[in-house]
Amino acid sequence: MNLANIPNIKHTNSNNFFLLAGPCAIEGEEMALRIAEKVIEITDKLEIPYVFKGSFKKANRSRIDSFTGIGNEKALKILRKVSETFNVPTITDIHEVNDATLAAEYVDVLQIPAFLVRQTDLVVAAANTGKVVNLKKGQFMSPEAMQHAVKKVKDSGNDNVWITERGTMFGYQDMLVDFRGIPTMRSYAPTVLDVTHSLQQPNQSSGVTGGRPDMIETIARAGVVNNIDGLFMETHFDPANAKSDGANMLHLDHLEKVLTNLVAIRKVVNTL
Repeated sequence: MNLANIPNIKHTNSNNFFLLAGPCAIEGEEMALRIAEKVIEITDKLEIPYVFKGSFKKANRSRIDSFTGIGNEKALKILRKVSETFNVPTITDIHEVNDATLAAEYVDVLQIPAFLVRQTDLVVAAANTGKVVNLKKGQFMSPEAMQHAVKKVKDSGNDNVWITERGTMFGYQDMLVDFRGIPTMRSYAPTVLDVTHSLQQPNQSSGVTGGRPDMIETIARAGVVNNIDGLFMETHFDPANAKSDGANMLHLDHLEKVLTNLVAIRKVVNTL
């Protein structure tokens, strides 16, 4: 698909990877606008095509007392405000068929969570909105299996589809990225590397997912070297107190340095 088809996306002629980045969940208006403003400042400087990411609700939680959101309509309205304030496209994930039409009124890209990517009704509902559909590869799926998820979207009359690699389960409590799958999935659709979720350490006895944020740049560099089309990173100005997935998020203060290094690597890769 052509990135230029996404409303308000910038720097599409820079020959850079594109970036999906923002907080795991929308916790409130002030935090969303603060994060968006900073990421936009950095991506404009580095000429990176950018889509603001924020979940309007978190349905896949380990514990019943985990944070799930501030209310669907409230969070979606904040996503719209981010888009209108900064003239930037937005992405959010959906979990139920009815979420598709609801979220499509507010955002530009609909994301199918990894646990749900084989749910045909959900994938088709997202495709039928006409929005870009980002399919996160299941932790339990091979790269080759993602061709069928892509086909569901395209057979629904929507060619605007991406695949996102977010790691594969390695035992009970760790993830790994098999970079052999990147060229395979790129043959089906533009492919994104979810750097932060691929560094999760799930199934902790506490019921709170751990992570390895110290490895974010390492994994991201490997993705850029291997011709990834886009990068996905969750970032927050206070990860330790984020209400969801703080253990594997990149601190907002470190984002510019990481992206600067990745853009430099991309420029070299582009010469090969």
